[in-house]
Amino acid sequence: MALSQLVGRLIGVRRHEVDPGGGGASRVPGPVTAVVVGGGIAGMSAAVVLAERGVEVTVLEAAPTLGGRLGAWPETLADGTGQVNEHGFHAFFRQYYNWRNILRRIDPALRFLRAVPGYPVLSAQWPTEEFGKLPPAPPANLLALLARSPSLRLRDLRGMDRDAALPLLTYDPVRTYAEFDHTTADELLTSLRLPDRARAMLFEVFSHSFFNHEAEMSAAEMIAQFHFYLLGNPQGLAFDCPDEDYATAIWAPLTRHVERHGGRVRTGVTATELHRDSAGWRVHTPEGTYQAGHVVLAVDPPALAALVKASPSLAEEAPALAAAMPGYGRPGPPYAVARYWCDGDVDPGRAVFNGVSRQATLDSVTLYHRLEHESRRWAQRTGGSVIELHAYACEADVPAGELAERMRAELTQLWPETDRLVVRELRARVEAKAPAFAPGSHAGRPGVRTGADRLYLAGDGIRTDFPSALMERAAATGIIAANHILRAEGGAAEPIHSVRPRGLLARP
Repeated sequence: MALSQLVGRLIGVRRHEVDPGGGGASRVPGPVTAVVVGGGIAGMSAAVVLAERGVEVTVLEAAPTLGGRLGAWPETLADGTGQVNEHGFHAFFRQYYNWRNILRRIDPALRFLRAVPGYPVLSAQWPTEEFGKLPPAPPANLLALLARSPSLRLRDLRGMDRDAALPLLTYDPVRTYAEFDHTTADELLTSLRLPDRARAMLFEVFSHSFFNHEAEMSAAEMIAQFHFYLLGNPQGLAFDCPDEDYATAIWAPLTRHVERHGGRVRTGVTATELHRDSAGWRVHTPEGTYQAGHVVLAVDPPALAALVKASPSLAEEAPALAAAMPGYGRPGPPYAVARYWCDGDVDPGRAVFNGVSRQATLDSVTLYHRLEHESRRWAQRTGGSVIELHAYACEADVPAGELAERMRAELTQLWPETDRLVVRELRARVEAKAPAFAPGSHAGRPGVRTGADRLYLAGDGIRTDFPSALMERAAATGIIAANHILRAEGGAAEPIHSVRPRGLLARP
């Protein structure tokens, strides 16, 4: 154990138990049926837990492949080569305790995850800064960041508004949202009186990672995520990623796991309406109707809003859910992903994953030929490279191809050698399905319980009472939904864990 982690444990920076689980039979005592709508992280997490406990669970995924924003699908390049394309790079942070517990079902040692060394942030205005090699646990990581970062020197700290910065250290799941949810992240950052370089390199890159613009994002949510990723966990910013594509490493094995426990996974099946009758819930699809005692809706915000609107009985069964949908169903800004297969490679010293600061479109660069086996084999065979460019919150109503070329042009400012690369293939996409965390939205954000009997929600936009975000929030809410079903039916629940529940300087 690192010294910083030992000190962190002494001040309560460790994994915390939210729900001990247990409390019932290892398998539900009687026949229990459930339909999970959505086959991303949230839906499959729920399905794994339910199937293991003997629930007859069916997953319905509208897309032809599983995964949602962690999806992957086959592509055929012009030369006839088969490749698996993905929905964008995701960092598997080590404080994703619940998501990692789900993944241990398919690999108990998590051997398919490999450490990504370093976390550089690139800028056309300032030298690259490295954030992945800090001591893992607070307060040592924060002190090291302040000591090492050229963006924030001692005289800059004297000029900061320390009272404005205090909320970053005093996160509380109730008080933080009461005090800061109606403030924008942009307003909070401005109030700190940081130098422009420190703001860009230390905070703006961080806030963009949540698929929201800081001018349109709740300051309370940014404070919560600053706590979750940097100040509340003993692992710090270290992260891993799969050494194979998501379909091979995650979705195919999880599907087999669910099916081995008696569950079913159906792709290409869209839920169009649901209603409740004396026999339970009925989920309607173009292919037919699925009946179940319990339903988990684990879909993105626009899809959830559309399904609730198409299900008139929900206005009576779950009026609060129906009332929340006009706001919740509006997603955050569009995000774009472009994967380039190129002749030639970038400089050998370039990092596998790179954050980007202050470019108009580009937010990250990932070198897949140095990450995943299939891309590496293609690059070795052709002498080329596979480069993914990602915009987390980009301009609306711009075609994917245009966004891709904007990102590529911006990359040449950061890595001049990329201007010489010849593009052999490009696959670009743009979507707007990530949850928005708009100022003032927290109070109306739905939680796992809907108010309707035996109907639950899960996803990375669903509210939790403990710190969570992105993939980890999706997995945690899926498990919580499953636990509600299991406890109602006499089955043992799955444990839930999270990081330190309050900030380092928060009042008890």
